[in-house]
Amino acid sequence: MSSLPRRVKSEAKALTSEDDELPSFLNSSSESEEEEEEWEPKSKIAKRPRLPKKNEAKTKKVAAPRSAVARKKVKKAAIKEEMDVSLPIPPAEDNRMRLLEPKEEDVGTKPKTLNQKPEVPKKMEINSFQGKKVKSLENDEEPSTSVPVVGNQVKHEKSEEDFAFDEPPFKKIKSTTCPEGKPVKNLGGNKVKEEFEMNWDIVQALSEITNVESWVCANLIRLFQEENTIPFIARYRKELINNLEADALREVQQTLEELRTVAKKTHTMIQKLKKEGKLSGCLLTALLNCRTLEELDHVSAPYKTGSKGTKAQRAKQLGLEPAALSLLQNPMELNLFSYIRPNTKGLSTIQEVEAGVQHILADIFAKDKDTLDFIRKLCQQRYICIQSALAKVSSKSGNEKDIDKFQLYHEFSCNIKNIQHHQILAINRGENLKILTVKVNIPDGVKNEFCWWCVNERWRPKQFLKPELMRILRNSVEDAYKRLIYPLLCREFRSKLTSDAEKESVMMFGRNLRQLLLTSPVRGRTLMGVDPGYKHGCKLAIISPTSQILHTDVVYLHSGQGFREAEKIKRLLLQYNCSTVVIGNGTACRETEAYFADLIMKKYFAPLDVVYCIVSEAGASIYSVSPEASKEMPDLDPNLRSAVSIARRVQDPLAELVKIEPKHIGVGMYQHDVSQTLLKATLDSVVEECVSFVGVDINICSEILLRHIAGLNANRAKNIIEWREKNGPFINREQLKEVKGLGPKSFQQCAGFIRFNQEYIKTFCSSKKAELGSHALLTKAGAQGKKKSKPTPCASRQPNPLDQTCIHPESYSIAMRFLSFIGGNANDIGKSDMQQKVNAVIQKEGLEGTAKKLNTTVHTLQLIIDGLTQPEGFDIRTDFDKPDFKRSIVCFEDLSVGTVLTGKVENATPFGVFVDIGVGKAGLIPVRNITEAKLSKVKKRRSLGLGPGERVEVKVLNVDIPRLRITLDLIRVL
Repeated sequence: MSSLPRRVKSEAKALTSEDDELPSFLNSSSESEEEEEEWEPKSKIAKRPRLPKKNEAKTKKVAAPRSAVARKKVKKAAIKEEMDVSLPIPPAEDNRMRLLEPKEEDVGTKPKTLNQKPEVPKKMEINSFQGKKVKSLENDEEPSTSVPVVGNQVKHEKSEEDFAFDEPPFKKIKSTTCPEGKPVKNLGGNKVKEEFEMNWDIVQALSEITNVESWVCANLIRLFQEENTIPFIARYRKELINNLEADALREVQQTLEELRTVAKKTHTMIQKLKKEGKLSGCLLTALLNCRTLEELDHVSAPYKTGSKGTKAQRAKQLGLEPAALSLLQNPMELNLFSYIRPNTKGLSTIQEVEAGVQHILADIFAKDKDTLDFIRKLCQQRYICIQSALAKVSSKSGNEKDIDKFQLYHEFSCNIKNIQHHQILAINRGENLKILTVKVNIPDGVKNEFCWWCVNERWRPKQFLKPELMRILRNSVEDAYKRLIYPLLCREFRSKLTSDAEKESVMMFGRNLRQLLLTSPVRGRTLMGVDPGYKHGCKLAIISPTSQILHTDVVYLHSGQGFREAEKIKRLLLQYNCSTVVIGNGTACRETEAYFADLIMKKYFAPLDVVYCIVSEAGASIYSVSPEASKEMPDLDPNLRSAVSIARRVQDPLAELVKIEPKHIGVGMYQHDVSQTLLKATLDSVVEECVSFVGVDINICSEILLRHIAGLNANRAKNIIEWREKNGPFINREQLKEVKGLGPKSFQQCAGFIRFNQEYIKTFCSSKKAELGSHALLTKAGAQGKKKSKPTPCASRQPNPLDQTCIHPESYSIAMRFLSFIGGNANDIGKSDMQQKVNAVIQKEGLEGTAKKLNTTVHTLQLIIDGLTQPEGFDIRTDFDKPDFKRSIVCFEDLSVGTVLTGKVENATPFGVFVDIGVGKAGLIPVRNITEAKLSKVKKRRSLGLGPGERVEVKVLNVDIPRLRITLDLIRVL
């Protein structure tokens, strides 16, 4: 262990010495309140007037002995031990290389750390760094990612100028020598306060809840603290997160927030109770053990001000606590008759004294961690069911239609392990509407076994108990179970089921939204958007292939003027050479579809071969009256704006749908019943992920689209547009650093997702050079004898072919070395010649071999290869489904069992998938009919389920005309 830095050594020792695997600073049970206060001051950490020089750093550390107080000076208390021994994410190239290279003398040492797995995937090992020096490659090395410490790799102590254990992450400051940014200590700034110390370790808790390896959780905590966005982490930090997808990252982030909330509320409660003088050592331990808000609420409820106090508290005020403790510890000397006070209420008879002692004991049992752990474990092994029934009040008075909706749950019972998420949300909604009553049923066997265990094992008295005292003990245990523990368990079960169901509902909404946003765009067509209506007519809008509005109109198709209006529609379609009609799926959609289908069947629009498609118009009306729509189409009537929006949804779904608040897009389940904060955060994150992964052309995209790029917000997007209007188009990514409010961190997050059309930039630069050349000739005579002027921005700013790819600027040096390694040219990016050269090298050397030679990681190299070989203008959405274009229509009445149809998935839920088969009512494929064998093998899937926009072939299993329900079977995915 001699090669370990002193700091890491002492902490590794502390970790291994603990039996219960808790870091030493987390054992608060034995700490006094004085120690609790010692832990708080942070002024010493903040005051660091001067950093020691590199050669002094180590000697100072050895000289200073580590006192108890010094150990407790922690900014990130809950994760400190983890962070110190896991890999920090270094911001600059020099530091990265230092962390990636273990010393030769360290090989063979295996420090025991909490966040290391015994076996690590082979791909995570980077052995090429051990004892090797590659002169040509190391000088300008800038890997885009770093690798977690695994196996026999040990983190080196760095000089304090580069890294301080107790400080927040360094902020990068741009400089000429290092454009990516050098680490500089940020003494002010956003300090993430992790001083909420608990009896559990945040990394381990996060790992257990999310089933993600602890070293990944440790890295993620640090990445989130450094304000990295999910799209950036998912694409450019794959080694640190073991290649997790964005959904998993979101789940970890949400769980981390929940754990921090619990820790924060716990410490607020501790401070409050300390001020009121109610905090005892036992209560402090119980509070610091809480992992959920339910547990915290249970422990702290009796001490909340305003409540009249529990039965146990009132008994304690009467002085019965010594009697209760004596019954457990020294029952031979206990005489309850000595506590009788005839004139005092609660102590006047022996029965009242016994009841008081019983209440105190019940309170002790119900707050004991071991007792609660035992009953929870017992419940896991038994059949616990949730039951719902029709409420007596609702059956007498209530809307029959509402009551019928919950018909399935009028007499419902299901094991809590097997109940589906949508069933929980339905039961909760019925209960909130006072239509259903719900209860959790725990069998009597659980109670009997629990009572026996308490009396004979956990709370067995230390001496022989008289029969009357044994009766009090038994009654206390039963009272604790019935009055305190059973209600707590019911609350916990209901809360856990609801929380899981809400999360699943939100995740499902997110998956559906992603699928919808990534619908393949229909480019190069002139489209006619139709917003159907009866009385106020159908609104038409014709848009060009570049989304420009060519014409808007209103036609009245459903008021007896259909034939006359057909002439107008034909004239418009011929005039603008438009052969695609997009119909919104709102009011009068079926009639409008039938109208167009009839004209198409009669070949009325000849010579044009007209097709139509139905598109969701959810949110179009809300958008049409929004400030964004007024700013974008100021001269247009709001009704006509919705027709424009409907057409653009087919032309570029992502660019149009980001203008609408995600929750109005309507592809969710029980979306109004779930936490609106969680829903908004998740959906906004999904939109950011989609926009970032597709990428935007910085010189033509709208301000609204820019807002959703990782690292940007409304202000930064506005500043980018203003810069573009003032200075002309951006020529390369480096110019983004000139935009006001876009610092090194924002640049790092957004740079990889911003694209540059090279043809457009080359044309712009050549015209600019011509202008500058003629200007230089005119001013040459006057310029003689003067100082050299600074070169003009355009002369110094050269287009970079790598800016059109998904490669991050921090990896440009590796990309250029890779190009020279394969003998390629940056101007050949996306061409077949480049693909051949890359394939030849990878076949010969292998991906891992090439990565070692370039001194980088496999994930970074794979990203570079993707960026170099993808054709110009590559769009990830081409793999997704296009709208379903049709020429004819089917009616509901035409359906019969066994009919085979094609349709498009409209919405996905945990119980099945709704498919639009063109009859005005979506059919349902139950989840049991969706099997892996029926799904496409070619298409990459995030999960087994289907998503909105996918085209499927289905067979009709059942048609329920009165209830307008169609049951379908999935044949295959098209």
